[in-house]
Amino acid sequence: MKTSLLPQFLCYGLAAACCLALAACAPMVATSPSIIEATQPNTAARRIQILTATTIKLDTGYSRTLPEKSVWSKAGRVPQGDVFRPVGTIFTIEGRQVHEAYLVIHNQTLVGFYLPGEQNYSLLSTAVPLNLGESE
Repeated sequence: MKTSLLPQFLCYGLAAACCLALAACAPMVATSPSIIEATQPNTAARRIQILTATTIKLDTGYSRTLPEKSVWSKAGRVPQGDVFRPVGTIFTIEGRQVHEAYLVIHNQTLVGFYLPGEQNYSLLSTAVPLNLGESE
């Protein structure tokens, strides 16, 4: 008895299409409104340096790495901690969309991100200790 391979190929094709559709539904970056209290314009901004490369697992399933020797300048403060923007580059976090992000640090621990484009704060569910040093 001969059987057609067409139904088998259709099943595999349908399964592959479902997998692609599910992968395309990345979760959104969870945020809450937050206003940054900016650093005074006439004072020199404090700079820190990441001494050890640190990989951060985001709640969206994506990962980001803070590069070793990267320099960050204090941009201000939000209730959750001090806000630092990258010097000479742009840092992003990713979910359903990509967002420019600044680090929010409290007691040498990364607690979340400030999203300057949306004026939102994104909490990390697991805070990440950082190996920090001062930068000139």
